[in-house]
Amino acid sequence: MSILENWEQWKNFLGDRLDQAQLQGMSQEVIGQMAHQVGDYLSKQVDPKNEQERVLSDLWSVASEEEQQAIASVMVKLVENNSTH
Repeated sequence: MSILENWEQWKNFLGDRLDQAQLQGMSQEVIGQMAHQVGDYLSKQVDPKNEQERVLSDLWSVASEEEQQAIASVMVKLVENNSTH
């Protein structure tokens, strides 16, 4: 089973990557840019595997560049606040 198939596993995976990025000294700006790149890649290359991902994909597809940045930023905050570490 792919981590993309389970929303909680996906958030935990993102949280772990965020923890690693912060430990390596990446700034919030760089993390936000990377989150946007990941969101853009996922929206173009990966079929959503659950309801939450479908909502994010649908929102991303109609959002402007600025709104996509906001979505990416909110996802970073979500995994920060739900971090298992």
